[in-house]
Amino acid sequence: WATCNVGSDSPEGYGNYYAWGETTTKSDYSESNSATYGLSISQLQSQGYIDGSGNLAPSHDAARANWGSSWRMPTKEEQRELIDNCTWTWTTQNGKNGYKVTGPNGNHIFLPAAGRRYGSSLYYAGEYGYYWSSTTAESISNFAYYLDFDSGGRSVNWNHRYYGRSVRPVSE
Repeated sequence: WATCNVGSDSPEGYGNYYAWGETTTKSDYSESNSATYGLSISQLQSQGYIDGSGNLAPSHDAARANWGSSWRMPTKEEQRELIDNCTWTWTTQNGKNGYKVTGPNGNHIFLPAAGRRYGSSLYYAGEYGYYWSSTTAESISNFAYYLDFDSGGRSVNWNHRYYGRSVRPVSE
């Protein structure tokens, strides 16, 4: 796991926000300007957004497009592994709320509660963290999976692909 979000140079920085399947930021996150909203799974595949496993193709992965090399967005399974196999401690780091996530080997990362973007506004910063996975929700049209947390817990959920959410890359 990377030490910071795409668009940040520090662990507690919120970084940039991306709609799912998009590799650049924008000033408005809505249904009307989403590249993937309204596309079915077969359309996402035929247009090259996802591979046969339902995960983003490298050309539509915000981590790969912005950081290059072997960086990519995590799958929903990798996000679940992070929840299931690590110790999560709600804390404040350099003035930002979030989780210190410590792995079985003792290594740790800090995930800031960066909130999410809808329309032109930022919601829930300092209270909630929303981090895109690369995995589309196969059975729910217009949705993709994301890591969702607040001070009371964490899970992997699915929601509309047009929201602006943080990206915390992983590397091969």
